[in-house]
Amino acid sequence: MKPLNNAEALALVRESITQIIPDADFTLVEPDDKFRDVLELDSLDFLSLVELLSERAGVRVDEEDYPDLTTLSDTTRFLVERTGQGS
Repeated sequence: MKPLNNAEALALVRESITQIIPDADFTLVEPDDKFRDVLELDSLDFLSLVELLSERAGVRVDEEDYPDLTTLSDTTRFLVERTGQGS
């Protein structure tokens, strides 16, 4: 996959969350909020999100990367960095 910029990465995160939680209300989520708490994603939802992001962005997401996926801004930054490195 091509490198993502911030807007593309954020759109990908939102689309992926919406696929798991169709009625996710992003007006409640600030960029630095822990979206798992605000949107009430349980562990299985989060693992589904990780899988979707990995598949759609074409990047590997390991368990040690999970702390980088807690807020919208962190997750966006993670995807931009990972796709930019070509890994």
